[in-house]
Amino acid sequence: MGTLLYLGISPISYSPAQLLYLCLQVSLLTIFIPVAIYFWLKTLGKADTAMLQKRTQRKIPLLLGCILLYILAVKCITKAILPELHFFILGGVISNGLAFLYLFMKVKASLHQLGISALTCFVLGLSAHFQVNLSYGIALLLLLNGLVASSRLAMKAHSYAELAIGFGLGAIPQLALWLIWL
Repeated sequence: MGTLLYLGISPISYSPAQLLYLCLQVSLLTIFIPVAIYFWLKTLGKADTAMLQKRTQRKIPLLLGCILLYILAVKCITKAILPELHFFILGGVISNGLAFLYLFMKVKASLHQLGISALTCFVLGLSAHFQVNLSYGIALLLLLNGLVASSRLAMKAHSYAELAIGFGLGAIPQLALWLIWL
C-alpha cells in the first residue's frame, strides 16, 4: 500500500516499464515470498493460522520479513532512486526488527497496528514533503488506525498494551526517519 500511495502522491512521473518493474519487485518481496514462507511454515507445523497467535510462531516470519525488506531497501529501492520510499521501507525493517526483539522479552506487538500506523506516518511525511494537501487521506488513515485497533480487540487477538506497542513500533521509526528525508 505504501508503494501505491507513494506513486499516486509523488509528482515525479515514471514510465509504465518503471512502474511495472517497481511494483513487481515490491510484490515479490512483500507479498508472494512471505505467503510462500507462511505455507512452508504451515506445512512444517510451525504456524497454526495466518494470524500467528503464539509469540514463538512469530519469530521466523518477522526475521525473514526483516531480511526481505532489507533486501528491498538496499538492492531494489535505493536512497539514490526513490529516497522517500527507501526510508519508508527502512522504517519497516526497523519496526519489524523491534517487534522481533520484543518477542524475546515475551511481548507480542500488534503487527496490524504496526503496519497501519507506519503507513499513516509515511503519508503524513509525503504530504509535508511534496506539499500536497492529503487531509482526507490522512483522516481516512487515522480512522483505519482506530478500526484496526477495534477489530483486534473485538477478535480478542490483542490487549490494549499490545496495540499501543504495535502503534509505537510502526510510528516511531517512521517519524525518526523524517529527520533524514523530510
